[in-house]
Amino acid sequence: MLELYQFELSHFSEKVRLVLDYKGLAYRKIEVMPGMGQLDLFRMSGQRQVPVLKDGNKIVADSTAIALYLDKTYPDRPIIPTNPQQKATCLLLEQWADDSIGVKGRSILLESLKSSSLRTSILPAGTPDIFKNLVGSIPTEAIDLLGLGVGLTPDSIKAAKAEMHRSLESICMLLAQNSCAYLIGDTPTLADLTVAGLSLLLKIPTGPYLNVPFNLKGKGIPGFADNPDYDIFFTWRDKLYADFRNPHIPDIRNNSGAAPTTPTTIAID
Repeated sequence: MLELYQFELSHFSEKVRLVLDYKGLAYRKIEVMPGMGQLDLFRMSGQRQVPVLKDGNKIVADSTAIALYLDKTYPDRPIIPTNPQQKATCLLLEQWADDSIGVKGRSILLESLKSSSLRTSILPAGTPDIFKNLVGSIPTEAIDLLGLGVGLTPDSIKAAKAEMHRSLESICMLLAQNSCAYLIGDTPTLADLTVAGLSLLLKIPTGPYLNVPFNLKGKGIPGFADNPDYDIFFTWRDKLYADFRNPHIPDIRNNSGAAPTTPTTIAID
């Protein structure tokens, strides 16, 4: 079975999960704990970031590389158009979404992480209580310093928000003018799955798709999740989820104690 090394609330992991579900591929989620636990991932893949896909002896890192690998290796329900113009548009939109919605979304999220309850809520299931308490006790000033340490100044976060608004406005205009249900043509492409998956941090879907606390579902970043100007976008995204995203399978073990369909966690050393 395919194995996806991931973080449940990683929007780039969600992009890959949408591709896997759309293609109808069975896979096992392996939750990578933040911090030292990522060393295991580094030993396997040569980098610490999720998502990483393991297909037998084949290791593929980066959400775009994974999507292209899956489309080539498992060609049923293709996500890359064969028409040259549509293919070019699809790949351009996918790259644009990675750089705008994906990267800027992480920048904007930092401001929301000043809420201690949100910080602990988004940690992977199974995170030790001692680590949760440590994360929850981080003072707001430390979050600001963390942002400054990675180049996220108040001005850069403000600029990221402005760019995100422009991105969502553009997608809404495209959806309003498009007679089809998808961004390119009459079937979903990698562009659709990327834009939808990367919007995870802006507003978490309300359906049973993610292993997250119930109180997080339907919530998101203020100014985006609750903005009526973006209703057309989130309605489109939620329809895509309803049609193609598989529900999360709860950790219900059988009499033998086995749980073959549930996520596995990489231990933190």
